[in-house]
Amino acid sequence: MQSNELIKKGSDILKKNKIKSHIIDSELLLSNVSGKSRESFLLNSNFKIDPSQIRSFNDLIARRAYRKEPVAYLLNKKEFWSMKFKVNKDVLIPRPETEILVEALVKYYKGHDPFILDIGTGSGCIIISLLQELKQSKGVAIDISNKALKIAKKNSKILNMSNRIKFVKASICNFNSFKFDLIVSNPPYIARHQLKNLDVGIKKFEPKIALDGGNDGLDVIRKVIYKSRKILKNNGMLAIEIGNGQYKKVSQILKLNKFKEKFLINDYKDNIRCILSVLSHY
Repeated sequence: MQSNELIKKGSDILKKNKIKSHIIDSELLLSNVSGKSRESFLLNSNFKIDPSQIRSFNDLIARRAYRKEPVAYLLNKKEFWSMKFKVNKDVLIPRPETEILVEALVKYYKGHDPFILDIGTGSGCIIISLLQELKQSKGVAIDISNKALKIAKKNSKILNMSNRIKFVKASICNFNSFKFDLIVSNPPYIARHQLKNLDVGIKKFEPKIALDGGNDGLDVIRKVIYKSRKILKNNGMLAIEIGNGQYKKVSQILKLNKFKEKFLINDYKDNIRCILSVLSHY
């Protein structure tokens, strides 16, 4: 069977099962099993796909269509900041919204070399992307999950960052270290009662520990802000990602902990998604 026929067949199955990204998903899955790029399918739609690859493709399409398994987990990778990160069900899938945070920090610290802490590193995508741009910087990445740290370490090795990042298994409360110029975090911020409303693919496959922000969604955010006050240098920056409608409450928590807001970053739907604040003890 030729590649264009398979892509259409897979796309049709996904569409019938209400997968909005049915065409691109079908292309990505065929690219994965065939070893050919998506771009090559656009340039030449007549690639012959061998029977074993067809069977693998059909299996992936079924998992995507009927189980709603995220494509990133099916491929075991996700592109972020023009790099390919290994992912599995032990880590949250990197989102485009988080790239906006990385972009803002890269612009702010251009020409500087901040010492960085990444709280709840997951796949390591944030700190690795920052260090990719801030060539002289080094950092520490913490997570409470050994399995997540294993993935982050793999990514740092593949992307040649392992000599610039120290990975530590620690909770926010128990972590003690040197003081940092920049602390960045994409913490769990979904209110517990709202978890059931998430897309099936998210609530069924992504790690609950990376989503559950407690009763009001702010449990971990409070801990991040409180700890950051203790381990940031004076005038150091905290860059934190937040959920929809959380800005006012998080802003109050920041002020109570002597942080002054410097920038607000909106996501693609124009919701306030990230707050960049500077600590001032004076």
